[in-house]
Amino acid sequence: MAKEKTNKRILSRLPKFEVVDLFCGIGGLSYGMKSAGFDILAGYDLDWTCQYAYETNTGGKFFYKDVKSVKGDEIKSLYSKKKNTIRVLAGCAPCQPFSSYAHTNKNKDENKYNLLYEFGRLVKKVHPDIVTMENVPAIATFKLKSVLADFVKVLQEEGYQVNYQVVYCPDYGVPQTRKRLVLLASRLGKIELIPPTHSKDNYVTVRDTIGNLPALAAGQGCPTDPLHRCRALSPLNMQRMRATPYGGGWKNWPEELLLDCHKKEKGKSFGSVYGRMVWDEPAPTMTTLCTGIGNGRFGHPEQNRAISAREAALFQTFPTTYKFFPNEQEVSLSKASRYIGNAVPPRLGEVIAESIKKHIKNIKK
Repeated sequence: MAKEKTNKRILSRLPKFEVVDLFCGIGGLSYGMKSAGFDILAGYDLDWTCQYAYETNTGGKFFYKDVKSVKGDEIKSLYSKKKNTIRVLAGCAPCQPFSSYAHTNKNKDENKYNLLYEFGRLVKKVHPDIVTMENVPAIATFKLKSVLADFVKVLQEEGYQVNYQVVYCPDYGVPQTRKRLVLLASRLGKIELIPPTHSKDNYVTVRDTIGNLPALAAGQGCPTDPLHRCRALSPLNMQRMRATPYGGGWKNWPEELLLDCHKKEKGKSFGSVYGRMVWDEPAPTMTTLCTGIGNGRFGHPEQNRAISAREAALFQTFPTTYKFFPNEQEVSLSKASRYIGNAVPPRLGEVIAESIKKHIKNIKK
């Protein structure tokens, strides 16, 4: 009965949404939620170099801290005491332990599996109104540990209604073939993700996203946009790039340009490396190595180079106004690629926020 009264009091008028973001990185999730009108209070991450981008773009306070050492009371103190407030605890626990590579990697770090349990521990201590978690789809089919099932059980035992699904990001206007598991949980009632906003007929494409950017040669940068810079290529890799047709990859090369690994049976399965993108389709999934031609289908559709950091950021739906570095004249391509590849696409964060708002509006009816 007390819980029912509390819910009615919270929902008596249009609420304010306050967010604390665990494993926040440079703020892709937080920024997307901010774009939907949420107040970003704080983000926690173990990479201190993310502080500038997070604080500058989201307005939240960055805490350089291991989530294992974060106390529930610490997070609770960040939320305001206002009655008409929806408290959101968000996060994307590092996905490397749940990736397909981790399943075969004998040197995987078992401690990383515990991060989702730490998230659950904080949910139990903080009791936010809404919980959202984003991760790789493999977490739903992970065989070595029932990490997701345990997380869901914690939420249900704490009185949350839980919904999770694998999202194909082009369905929500993200111009890359990224798939992510999105979980929403609410103590206030049933919650689910909003319906897709796009279909195959109107997916946002490579052309839509980067078609108007200035042309670059390998190793060049744009004088008016420091992030629009791409890696230099060795003479041999330039030959390979020139031998790669539109939409093609290393399988189109002459024998003398092939790498030794491509000649082995195992290497033949990696058909997308050294590949070119296609203009009228979404880009492939951006990774932390997305500005290198040897790491996936990250070759420009026409220009003989890998995509630039700006192009990668746009595929991840970061606006051109997003600030990644204090001094943008000293852009680190490797660091920018890591920031961008690890991030939740801001557009996906916005979709999550819109889903939460719709959930609250439905309860108020």
